[in-house]
Amino acid sequence: MNLAKLRAEWCPNVIRDMLSGTVVALALIPEAIAFSIIAGVDPKVGLYASFCIAVVTAIAGGRPAMISAATGATALVMVTLVKDYGIEYLFAATILTGVFQIIARILRLGDLMRFVSRSVVTGFVNALAILIFMAQLPELIGHGWQVYAMVAVGLAIIYLLPRLTTAVPSPLITIILLTGFTMFTGLELHSVGDMGALPSELPFFALPQVPLTLDTLRIITPYALTLAMVGLLESLMTAAIVDEMTDTTSNKNRECSGQGLANITSGLFGGMAGCAMIGQSVINVSSGGRGRLSCLWAGVFLLFLILVLGPWVQQIPMAALVAVMLMVSINTFQWKSLGTLIVHPRSSSIVMLVTVVVVVATHDLAQGVLAGVVLSGLFFAQKVSRFFGVTSELAAESNTRTYRVTGEIFFATAEAFHNAFDFREELAAVVLDVHDAHFWDITGINAFDRVVAKFRHHSLPVEVIGMNEASQTLIDRLGENEKEPELSLSGH
Repeated sequence: MNLAKLRAEWCPNVIRDMLSGTVVALALIPEAIAFSIIAGVDPKVGLYASFCIAVVTAIAGGRPAMISAATGATALVMVTLVKDYGIEYLFAATILTGVFQIIARILRLGDLMRFVSRSVVTGFVNALAILIFMAQLPELIGHGWQVYAMVAVGLAIIYLLPRLTTAVPSPLITIILLTGFTMFTGLELHSVGDMGALPSELPFFALPQVPLTLDTLRIITPYALTLAMVGLLESLMTAAIVDEMTDTTSNKNRECSGQGLANITSGLFGGMAGCAMIGQSVINVSSGGRGRLSCLWAGVFLLFLILVLGPWVQQIPMAALVAVMLMVSINTFQWKSLGTLIVHPRSSSIVMLVTVVVVVATHDLAQGVLAGVVLSGLFFAQKVSRFFGVTSELAAESNTRTYRVTGEIFFATAEAFHNAFDFREELAAVVLDVHDAHFWDITGINAFDRVVAKFRHHSLPVEVIGMNEASQTLIDRLGENEKEPELSLSGH
């Protein structure tokens, strides 16, 4: 890799990357603490995880400028494990999660992202924007008018300051000014320090103190598989979103192994499993972060903040961070998608809305995306099946009927294919012309076998013409009638 390419990937603009990373680090602290509380562990577990994961993915990940750390999506999976077996089993599960994610890289599962439709991605983004907004409500409601005023001032600074200058990210200025104001006035507001105690020592290497037995593996494997799936799904979806925001591309398979290495490191240094964070990634990109340096600096500066500047960090009012996260919610939501609901095909709009509803209702990103992908597949199958058809003509002199099949023969059209033939017609022979058809799956091959078998049952010889090579290979492998003397297969 030449120097110019290395610089473009790591630090296209050193100052902007470091400033954006600083904003991310400040915003990471209360979230990491909150996710630790959700998982039922000490706040330092989430903070150490955020440091380890951010640093490792900055180096080994496949998407520059994307922030990874401890997340709520993974924290929810850990609750039962921590409650039933303790923190050491969580560390072991986190390491195994990383191993599974590296296996995903070897299997090139990152390539599966191309099967996720644009409608699912849009629904995923909009659902996350709604969840980010909803997560701020507990810090807004019931804390007095001063909080509303502070958030309003914060939003005003965030959106108005860029009209004067973009030298420093406006979210960073917002946090500094609102913190300074509360310290100067002595205003009693809910602060970062109220979320939980910050650690006072560096994370250290330690193997999980669990028995190295099959029983331990049996306990942690289901959790590790779920964490790996949820983590990769959210990371790859976030990578796709950052790709679009920055008009660049990323290596999805490298991201799988990067997340895996990050989680292994986290588990070995007393952290929980994590993945990419769309909210923090949007903060980073919106603040000017484009290179790996922004992610690396976010992790390093996070550790500096909690160990060196802890007393100051604890005084940051949550209202300032709420203002930043509301900006993230507003900027993340795809507002144009509301207008395109009546313009886009109905199936696309339904997929987008279902993805949003399932994610928001379950707070489970995996379930929402899975629902969207399955629905997209069903709509696609329905659309493709419309192009299927069978016509026929009778050659009176030879009493031979030729059936011409067009379109795709698969699970959605197999029954229609079978029902298109008249098996009781008195004929001398039957010709199946499949020049314009393609057999895709075992259901389609099974339908082909049934058709041939029924014609043979009525003592009719069958000749198949125009079979393409791919369909022929599938029938040779899975079919049951291709070797019978009554059936003639021809590619001509």
